[in-house]
Amino acid sequence: MSKSKLIFITGATKGIGRATAFTFAKAGWDLILLARNFKALEKLKYELTGYDVRVNICNCDLSDDQIIESSISKLLKDFGCPSVVLNNAGFAYNGELITMPLEQWQKIIQVNLTSIFQICSEIVPSMRVKGGLIINVSSHAASNAFPQWGAYCITKAALASFTKCLREEERNNSIKACTLTLGSVNTPLWDSEFVNSDFNREAMLSPDNVSQTILYMAEQPELQVIEDLTLMPSTGAF
Repeated sequence: MSKSKLIFITGATKGIGRATAFTFAKAGWDLILLARNFKALEKLKYELTGYDVRVNICNCDLSDDQIIESSISKLLKDFGCPSVVLNNAGFAYNGELITMPLEQWQKIIQVNLTSIFQICSEIVPSMRVKGGLIINVSSHAASNAFPQWGAYCITKAALASFTKCLREEERNNSIKACTLTLGSVNTPLWDSEFVNSDFNREAMLSPDNVSQTILYMAEQPELQVIEDLTLMPSTGAF
C-alpha cells in the first residue's frame, strides 16, 4: 500500500481503535491517532515504531464539544487530510431512560453522535479535493431496542441515519460514507463504571478481527463502496 494512504482513527488507544492502528500499520498505512489519554497515545506511538509508517497523535476529549473544532483544524494543518476517517470512539451507559441523569444523556449524545458531526464538518471540506472514505462504527443496537440501553440505541440509530445522509450529500464530491454495524465486541467498554453486564466476553467479536474488516472496507476499489457492513458473533446477539 502506498505511503500516501493516511487513516485517522478516533478512540485509538483501546479496543477496536488500537487493533485497527496495528492492522493498518502492518498494511503500510500512515496513521493519525486520536484519544483523550495523552500518555496512552505516546505509548501506542512507541509500540508502532517497528512499522515503516508515520504515526501522528492528537490528544482530544470528544466529550468536550468546545475543543473539537480547534483540535481537528490543527490536525489537518499539521498532518494533512486523511484519506480514510474511522469514527470509532464511543461511550456507553446502561440504565432506564427516564431515570438517566441529564449529564450522562448529554455525554452519550455528544461522544456517539455530535462529535462525529463536528469531525466530519472539519474534515469533509478538505477531503473534497481528492475524495476519501468515512467509516462510522455503529451497532446492531441501531435497529434493535434493548432495555437499559435506550440512550445507546438512540445514538447509534441516529448515527446510521447521519451516515446515509452524508453519503448522499457528498457522493458527487468523491467522498464515500459507510457504516460498520457490529454486534458485541470484547473491548474495555464493558469495563466502564457506567456499564453493568455479565455477558460472555469470549463469545464476542474480537477487536483484531473487526480491524481486518475495517481494512477490507478501506481497500475497496475506487469505483465501489461497502455502504453498510454488519458483523455479528456467530452465537448471535447478546
